[in-house]
Amino acid sequence: MGGRSRIRATGEERALLAVLARSGERGEADRARAVLLSLDGWSSAAIGRALRVRADTARAWRSAFARGGAEALRARPRPGRPGGQGIAALACAGAILAEPGEVIWTLPRLKAEIARRAEVGISTSRLSRLLRQRGASPGAAPGTPSRDARTGTPSSARACVSGC
Repeated sequence: MGGRSRIRATGEERALLAVLARSGERGEADRARAVLLSLDGWSSAAIGRALRVRADTARAWRSAFARGGAEALRARPRPGRPGGQGIAALACAGAILAEPGEVIWTLPRLKAEIARRAEVGISTSRLSRLLRQRGASPGAAPGTPSRDARTGTPSSARACVSGC
C-alpha cells in the first residue's frame, strides 16, 4: 500500500510550514518537517528514519495536515492542572541559582537543596526538564564544559528562572 502522498500545499502553506519547522517546540517542528518532506516526495518510512519516529507517526502527522492545515500541527496545552510541586521546586531553584556564591550547582545538589528549603520532593530528571523549559540549568565551574556544551545544547549557567 505504498506510494506518493496525495497532500498538496499552496506557497503560503509551505511558508507557514517552514516557519513552524523552525519552532522552538520540537514536536511542532518535527511535524512541520515531516509534512514538508512528504510534499517533497519522501515516503513515510524515509521520514520516520530521518526524524526518528515510526512511519505510522509520519502518516498521522500528514493526515492531520490534510484535515486541518498547518494549524493542526501546532502544539496544544496539556489538559489538567499544572503540577504544584514542579512550580514550587522551580521557584525555589530560581532563588537558589540567583544567589551569589561559589557553589557549583549540580542537579543532585540542587534537588537536595530544594528538598531542604522548600520541602518539595522532585526527581532529578523532572527538575532538569523544568529548568531547560525555562532556559536555566545549574552550570559547571567556569571553563568546565557542561554536558549541554558538549552536546551543543544552549545553556546558561546560574541563570535565574523566570518568576524568581
